[in-house]
Amino acid sequence: MILGIQQVAMGATDRKALRHLWVNLLGVPVVGSYRSASENVDEDVLRVGSGVAACEIDLMQPLDPNSKPAVNHPPLNHIGLWVDDLPAAVSWLTKQGVRFAPGGIRKGQGGHDVCFVHPRGSGEFPLSGEGVLIELVQAPPEVIRARRTAG
Repeated sequence: MILGIQQVAMGATDRKALRHLWVNLLGVPVVGSYRSASENVDEDVLRVGSGVAACEIDLMQPLDPNSKPAVNHPPLNHIGLWVDDLPAAVSWLTKQGVRFAPGGIRKGQGGHDVCFVHPRGSGEFPLSGEGVLIELVQAPPEVIRARRTAG
C-alpha cells in the first residue's frame, strides 16, 4: 500500500537557482546534505512539514555533468513514495510486469530501504514510471501507524 509522498527530488547542473527558490524565497529549511560519487550526486536535503507527514525535497546536482547517472535529467529527477511492505510490493509489482532499476532493495540516503521503478519499460518488463523514476521507500512503523489511524 502506498502511504504517502516521502520525497520529491529535483536536479540541475548547478543547484544554486533551485536552492535560492526553495530555501531563500519559499523558506524551506535545509536539514542535511548527501554526496555520493557512485550515484554522481551532491544534494541539499530540505524538509517540508513535520512529524510523519513531513516530505523531503532533494535539490541535486551531478558531481560530474558528463557522467551517469545524470541526476539533472529530467529536472524532476524522481518522486519517492512511502510503502508499507517494500519486499512484498517489489515482488507483486515485478509479477505485474513492472521494470525496476538495477540495484534492487538497498539502504537509501535517509537510512530506509529503497528501490526504484525504472522510468522506461523493457521487453521483459513493459510497465514503468512512464518517463519518471519512482523511488519506493520502506515506511517506518510510525508512518504505517499514522496511515492506518487516518483510515
